[in-house]
Amino acid sequence: MANKRTLKHSINLICEDLFAECVAVSLYGNSDSNNDNTEALIYSILKMQADFICRISHPEPGMPAKKYYQKVKEDFVAQASDIIDQINNL
Repeated sequence: MANKRTLKHSINLICEDLFAECVAVSLYGNSDSNNDNTEALIYSILKMQADFICRISHPEPGMPAKKYYQKVKEDFVAQASDIIDQINNL
């Protein structure tokens, strides 16, 4: 397991890239009707980042650390993949 600092740094980098991609799509996209969708997507990226950083900082008691952080990684990958799909559909 990587240490918490490395895991947080990776999450921040990925969220930063998702945020930049979403802003780029909103600026250079084909239509202006997606502004509400883009704003909601940007908000969900920021919320996801805050949620996972908080989950790393405050692990659940009673659960083995390795198993807990593996679950956090899997959840993050699933949620990031969902956001990537939503960006592609804009």
